[in-house]
Amino acid sequence: MQNLWSDIDAQDFIRRYEAKGVGEDLALRVYTSRLIGGNPELVAHGGGNTSVKTILPDFLGEETEVLCVKGSGWDLGNIEPQGLPAVRMAQLSAVRSRDTLSDEDMVAFQRSNLLDPTAPNPSIETLLHAYLPHKFVDHSHATAILSLVDQPDGMALVQKVLGSKIAVVPYVMAGFQLAKVTADVFEANPEVEGIVLHKHGLFTFGESAKQSYDRMITFVSKAEDFISAAKPFSPAKANMPARLASASDIAPILRGAAALEASERGDHGRWIMDYRTSDAVRTFVDGAALCDYGARGVITPDHIIRLKNRPLIVPAPDAENLAAFKDAVQAAVTAFKEDYSRYYAENSGGKGTTRLDTAPRVVLVPGVGLFGMGKSRKEASVAADLAEASIDCVSNAERIGTFEALTEAELFDMEYWSLEQAKLGKGGEKPLQRQVAVITGGGGAIGAATAKLMAENGAEVVVLDLDQSKAAATADEIGGHAMALACDVTDAASIEAAFDKVCAQFGGVDIVVSNAGAAWQGEIGTLDDAILRKSFELNFFAHQNVAKCAVKVMKAQGTGGALLFNASKQAVNPGKNFGAYGVPKAATLFLSRQYALEYGAIGIRVGAVNADRIRSGLLTDDMIKDRSTARGLTEGDYLAGNLLGREVTAYDVAQAFLHQALAQATTANVTTVDGGNISAALR
Repeated sequence: MQNLWSDIDAQDFIRRYEAKGVGEDLALRVYTSRLIGGNPELVAHGGGNTSVKTILPDFLGEETEVLCVKGSGWDLGNIEPQGLPAVRMAQLSAVRSRDTLSDEDMVAFQRSNLLDPTAPNPSIETLLHAYLPHKFVDHSHATAILSLVDQPDGMALVQKVLGSKIAVVPYVMAGFQLAKVTADVFEANPEVEGIVLHKHGLFTFGESAKQSYDRMITFVSKAEDFISAAKPFSPAKANMPARLASASDIAPILRGAAALEASERGDHGRWIMDYRTSDAVRTFVDGAALCDYGARGVITPDHIIRLKNRPLIVPAPDAENLAAFKDAVQAAVTAFKEDYSRYYAENSGGKGTTRLDTAPRVVLVPGVGLFGMGKSRKEASVAADLAEASIDCVSNAERIGTFEALTEAELFDMEYWSLEQAKLGKGGEKPLQRQVAVITGGGGAIGAATAKLMAENGAEVVVLDLDQSKAAATADEIGGHAMALACDVTDAASIEAAFDKVCAQFGGVDIVVSNAGAAWQGEIGTLDDAILRKSFELNFFAHQNVAKCAVKVMKAQGTGGALLFNASKQAVNPGKNFGAYGVPKAATLFLSRQYALEYGAIGIRVGAVNADRIRSGLLTDDMIKDRSTARGLTEGDYLAGNLLGREVTAYDVAQAFLHQALAQATTANVTTVDGGNISAALR
């Protein structure tokens, strides 16, 4: 493992934070914390923790010895000084004399001794950091170290590989008792430079930030060298179908089968998915013994809250028989949920816990790869990242011996530990969370406004537009929720390719806003057929082809969905010289009714928006004047010529689409958004 320490960078951190009133100790603590947190072979997604013992002024300005330790909710990869709350050392040291300290009392005690009462909760391993005498302490879940300790003889193997400068602590769940045991082990051998916690991870320490970090890299490198000397992981391969289905074909099937039942969630309980594959992943999932080595448990107890106790393993998907694959997946999910219920029943007795949901967080698919699952794109990505790290760790453990996880009872205690659950947070979900929304014409005013509003309400949004740069601009405004794809909606192949990418990225589709369109003008009796056909391609057939792709995915998922069409006022109240636009729009309005009729039985809801006279930021005053004249209106009529006497914006149209997406008991609906044009009102 490469040592990334740089004297130049270290001095830059010192100077940078000195200008902000932060001392050298804390500046260097931030620097090496980021070196550790930026390496996924050491920690991932909030894992690990670091500390420094230093002197800081308290509220009265008195110099106080404190432990600055990683706070809850912070990630080592981007930590700042405020992410290392200072706790009074004298009090932390004094509490060691107690025989017991409950988790709740430990948290309260640590908070009561914060220098800043508004700081985040200190790490659950704060006391362990405090009881080691060194100035700097680093803790990681290095995968190479875990490959050594996740063995039946892991403690002996660690001593053999890492030598006399390492001590080993038998497995004890994090908290007060682990801190006391670790301190006792160190004091029995104070010459050691690191401590391995069995089945858990590595602690290193030193009197300088560089010394502690160097020791971390040295020990991990020794473990890596030992593993590299063994033969590569190459399990016997399972038999595969002649033609494997793609990730985009199977993702909706997996997603639908894993959805929570109403009794667990209250609605469809969908999951967002994240697909991964690589040579290492394929070697792992394609193994004939996958159901053995792939299902023994997580590589470190810290992963249990994000990965459950094991992954879901399904058969290799035969592209020629997806119906059989769907049946097999449903059976596998049912078995997974039953096994999780058993795991809960056998380990929860008398502990006063409430069972968590029974859905998997990782799916391993022979011949394809893996899928992470979560309530959001971020959660799914975290699960997928940790699954890849697990594959690396287990593969290396099998190279040098036999991977062995903690027992079910030990994993259960960690999964249902209140201090671990607190890491996930208990905030409520937004109305469209867990749903994937696809918006065509997402680079235009209405499409962009709709995409933003869907994202604000929790949806994972995919912006489709003929112009990739416009789609990207909308996605960039939305931020982490959005994905941009170039798509020509007049080309069925382009639509199918876009939906395939969406399914591979997110697992499926729940809401489609078929919005792309354009208005051609001309007197209907003299209109060139080519113009009318061109308009039908965009304003009717594009909607049909988008809807066909959406229905295919929604049927595979089996969790319903929403098909929403931009129908326009022209569909019900034609304007002079706008026949080229209005005729295909009228057909699209009828199309929406047909989809409602034919797919309501499987929970697909359909809506259309009848909009007119929309003022958008993309329209200049000259454009408004030109359009008003073309429709026989004054410029004032265009902006406020309606019953409500108010301007209508793209956001108003977006609100109508949002309302239809949320209206669970409504289908075949047409919502008028024009400020009140009685001639266009539906009768």
